Amino acid sequence: MLFTDSIIKENKTYWTRRADGYSKVNQEELSTAQKNTWRNCLVHEIRSHFPDRQISDIHILDVGTGPGFFSILLAEAGFRMTAVDLTPAMLNEARHNAGTLADHICFMEMNAEHLTFDDQSFDVVISRNLTWNLPNPERAYAEWTRVLKPNGLLLNFDANWYHYLFDEKARDAYDADRINTQNAGMKDGNVGENFDVMEDIASRIPLSKINRPFWDLQCLNTCGMSVDADEKIWQRVWSEEERMNFSSTPLFMIRAKKLAVSA
Repeated sequence: MLFTDSIIKENKTYWTRRADGYSKVNQEELSTAQKNTWRNCLVHEIRSHFPDRQISDIHILDVGTGPGFFSILLAEAGFRMTAVDLTPAMLNEARHNAGTLADHICFMEMNAEHLTFDDQSFDVVISRNLTWNLPNPERAYAEWTRVLKPNGLLLNFDANWYHYLFDEKARDAYDADRINTQNAGMKDGNVGENFDVMEDIASRIPLSKINRPFWDLQCLNTCGMSVDADEKIWQRVWSEEERMNFSSTPLFMIRAKKLAVSA
């Protein structure tokens, strides 16, 4: 528990400091073609899972919303949105970024590993770039499964962030990304203030050491989910700059369905 409490405190401090800069990244996504790319991807996945449901009747939980990117896209599309984050500063950025849509999104401060919602509260749970950063990701997946209704959908977008701290080949590929990004004259998303702080945190959390998404599939199967992984989702949703920056850590998508309980 002491380890978990320490990491949560450090994460909260780090992301509070990063809130403004991270929000600017989301603002850029919302002002470019990335907005439609991501919205089309999410809406397609959700509509394919619920072909006979009205969009306005589908209640979605966005876990680790950060500056609100997913919640804004899906609220704009007409879904019922609830968004949670550990960091109040991120929630403030999310409300600002949502503008008039903020009135249609329920923002709540909450730990992704300890949700306070009742069982079977949501039709869909979504998340992006969160699970890698958690001290107890198994607990998070169990909680996300718990709050899903039977036949509910989980969509988690993540990558093997910071795996280079433990794997020599991953380090070589990561270093090559830095060189290629610089040679292309692009902004390096892995260089910035307090980057060494997150490397230190990442060196002490479990998923940095693990090659995913195989771990995610096993964990969610244990939670009673029917699950698969799309390891090429980055080809659909990443910009050219993201592909250059993060080619050594391609984004994957976990798609899981909560199995109905037999009578």
